[in-house]
Amino acid sequence: MTQSNTPAQPAKRALLKGALAAGAAGLAAAAGGFAYGEKKGRADEKTDAAQHSRESYPCYGTHQQGITTPHQPFAIMAAFDVSAQTPSQLQNLLRTLTARIEFLTRGGELQDGDAKLPPAGSGLLGKTFRPDGLTITVSVGASLFDARFGLADKKPKHLIEMARFPNDKLAAEWCDGDFSIQICALSPETCQNALRDLVKNTAQYAIIRWSIDGFLPKTEPGAAARNLFGFRDGSGNPDVGNPQTANEVLWTGIAANSLDEPAWAKNGSYQAVRLIRHFVEFWDRTPLQEQETIFGREKYSGAPLGMKNEHDSPDYAADPQGKTIPHDSHMRLANPRSREFMQKHQLFRRPFDYSRGLAKSGQLDVGLVFICYQANLADGFIFVQNLLNGEPLEEYISPFGGGYFFTLPGVQAGEYFGQSLLQS
Repeated sequence: MTQSNTPAQPAKRALLKGALAAGAAGLAAAAGGFAYGEKKGRADEKTDAAQHSRESYPCYGTHQQGITTPHQPFAIMAAFDVSAQTPSQLQNLLRTLTARIEFLTRGGELQDGDAKLPPAGSGLLGKTFRPDGLTITVSVGASLFDARFGLADKKPKHLIEMARFPNDKLAAEWCDGDFSIQICALSPETCQNALRDLVKNTAQYAIIRWSIDGFLPKTEPGAAARNLFGFRDGSGNPDVGNPQTANEVLWTGIAANSLDEPAWAKNGSYQAVRLIRHFVEFWDRTPLQEQETIFGREKYSGAPLGMKNEHDSPDYAADPQGKTIPHDSHMRLANPRSREFMQKHQLFRRPFDYSRGLAKSGQLDVGLVFICYQANLADGFIFVQNLLNGEPLEEYISPFGGGYFFTLPGVQAGEYFGQSLLQS
């Protein structure tokens, strides 16, 4: 397995931190927007912006973007370790993140200063850039609530470091982090530009721990995208476009199974991330009938076995012996559709595929960046994953990383992400 995104060694980190500290004042100014400004006119000027979408999702609101937002085709999932030493430095980090997210998701024009200093941005999108459907979602990990910042008694009730399930082969360098950043957009270069901007402008206070790029295959409207096994992923997702459903499934402090969380966490959500390698060479030599019984769905239509359409609801009561949809199929285990399950254990999947070339074994290093959101992590992902332990699909997959995080509540203009936490 290649690990090109593994964290820097301690000595390298110290050297990097020292070098960056010298430019901290300049970075802080840029992060606050002083070196940047929106493009005001000159419609006749040809720029790279013409190649990207004007679609924008304002970063302010009751909830963060990137959860119920329409699923963009490209993403980067990354985790960071915080090097800040004091609560005030942590606040500076969160203020900087908020300022950069506001600018990047709005679009604008880079304003370079002295040519003897680094440029204002990467230039990957040109001098003027459009928002391109960008969303950046900030979540915090259990480790942020240690003794460093006095936040131990503020930790969300179910937030823990990710534990190993029986089929996992977790690599520490690909797990957890003080906070995660989910970057989604309509093009891969917009995601890359955003990540580089955040890394540059937060380097004084945070160091990237792991990062992986994701993508979605194109699909017809209303259909779930396919994973690299060729099956649709997320066909049974709850309709979180319906505010009532979103309230029941996603939002901590709103959903019935999440009312005992700290007050500051209201309108946040738990984020579970799993990096899952797929052994596609083995899978591609597996008979179609076996593939379909493993998932419980027809491969091409996405319909539950015995049905016609992807979004048809299976009637398990009419199939008590599992002759049509086997009891150990992925879809039946993951969502038995009982009354209790539908009321308490639903989660919302927002996954991406990944490809990292070849593993050391010479096999394709490809798989799934599984991301899901729920109001209660214990009732959501952890409960569901325990139902899946030992499923036939495990023969074809190997989870190696990820983490559990709590997605911060949304904020209004003039506030910063995490403000309710630090001021609680």
